[in-house]
Amino acid sequence: MSSRRAFIVAAASSVAAACAPALHLPGRRKYDLVIRGGTVFDGSGADGIEADVAIKSGRIAAVGPMLVGSRRDEFDARGLAVAPGFVDIHSHGDESLFADPRAESVIRQGITTIVVGQDGASNAPADRPLTGITRSALGMNGASESFADYFRAVTTLPSAVNVASMVGLGTVRAMVVGQADRPATPTELARMRALVEGALADGACGASTGLEYAPGSFASAEELAALCRPLVRRGLPYATHMRNEDDTLIEAIDEAIGIARTAQCPLQISHLKTSGPKNWHKIDDALGHIEAAKSSGMDVAFDRYPYVAYQTGLTNLFPIWALDGGDEAFLARLAVPDTAPRIRAATLAKVETIAGWNSVMISSVRDTSDRAAEGRKFGDYAAASGTDPYDLAVAMLQRSHADVGTVVFAMSEDNLQRFLAHPLGMVCSDGGAFALEGPARTGHPHPRGLGAFPRVLGRYVRETHTLTLPQAIHKLSGFAASRIGLADRGRITPGAAADVVVFDPATVADRATFAEPFQYPVGIRLVVVNGAPALRDGLRMDGRRGKGLRAGA
Repeated sequence: MSSRRAFIVAAASSVAAACAPALHLPGRRKYDLVIRGGTVFDGSGADGIEADVAIKSGRIAAVGPMLVGSRRDEFDARGLAVAPGFVDIHSHGDESLFADPRAESVIRQGITTIVVGQDGASNAPADRPLTGITRSALGMNGASESFADYFRAVTTLPSAVNVASMVGLGTVRAMVVGQADRPATPTELARMRALVEGALADGACGASTGLEYAPGSFASAEELAALCRPLVRRGLPYATHMRNEDDTLIEAIDEAIGIARTAQCPLQISHLKTSGPKNWHKIDDALGHIEAAKSSGMDVAFDRYPYVAYQTGLTNLFPIWALDGGDEAFLARLAVPDTAPRIRAATLAKVETIAGWNSVMISSVRDTSDRAAEGRKFGDYAAASGTDPYDLAVAMLQRSHADVGTVVFAMSEDNLQRFLAHPLGMVCSDGGAFALEGPARTGHPHPRGLGAFPRVLGRYVRETHTLTLPQAIHKLSGFAASRIGLADRGRITPGAAADVVVFDPATVADRATFAEPFQYPVGIRLVVVNGAPALRDGLRMDGRRGKGLRAGA
């Protein structure tokens, strides 16, 4: 038996093909595509079975051994794993989608659906003109763009991947309250809730917050609970980038639980982490509080990407109160004698929690004069420039109008594996969509945007055995789809949407690194989106069949 086949059999607990029920309909059928002889994992967490998968008119038509019928196309999957197309529960692939709808790095990971509108920021609703290529693609006049408009635009691009979206409560607050650090008035709260209701009616798959970012950070727990109440009757989650992920992590978890409990809606904790070496020991408390909420009857889960560094804006190192009023007000405060020393002290204290400036890598800048900094550690770059790191940070922010991206190394590998293995945890990329050429090749990104999902299958299934193959596939597909009301995604079963990935468990791996992020993964053999091959044996196919997906549709 080959090593590849031995690996699959072991991962599937040696389920015999002879025991698998033939699920195909009797008689000869005409299929668009038949995937032959692979080990099929249905996305539920169950062991795999050797079977064929037949696809017709964008749907899975039959699953079973030796399906009989004519077909326009066939793919030999013997010795390979066949799984539902992966669902990225927390993606920023929308940031470049209208500039490059190929979503190259997404498809090449086997991801067929991205869930965007994360960290409190979504493309809809909007009461201000959109700019550039996004506005052109939406075809709108800039007045009250809705989720219905957005989903239609994704479908008509057409996008290579399916796109579901949460409604960003930071976006909603910015529309109604603005960038001010103050409570919403009753009238403003009613208007925000109406916007959330409208977004959900149009198919948004939940509501998200980014409570470390302005203006979402200025919202109280009471305001957020009120805005999450429309989620209840739809069973959709409140997904939160919590108010803190380091020194007050436990308090932030408790706040998130309290918001969801008050609203009586499901809770999804985004990219759960224990940030900073002095906080790594808090993992037991963090998981304990989440498990206690689950035991009390709450619907709670979390997601995590498979890396020990996170990506965020450089402004995230600065105190949140300094961001009151927006970017221009923040940049002005950096030079005001009454506030500049306080901002500096708070920022240096934050840097201390992550073990210094060399824990920060510069990933992107807006100002071209700083382009040489991309991919460099902040401490080293400051030393080479003969500049104090804090002063350099302020100068770069001023030149780039507060738009400087960073990758921060602050997490524990042991804790990462515990989060990935936990039964309430699923996998996300928290990354954008990139390409080796064209408009989506920008900056020096975190490698998660090019390799997160194959990294789980290679490193954390095959190498460290943190997860079994059925467990990993469930976390990459069925678990995520069910979380956001996509009933026909994330499963391989007759009648489901034909989103399928075929990969080699013995070779699948990420190749993108922090030093060299622009490298595609290996081992992903076939990716099918809504019945049409998007990737086949390393070659991108012409078809782009992605859709805007409405929750519950």
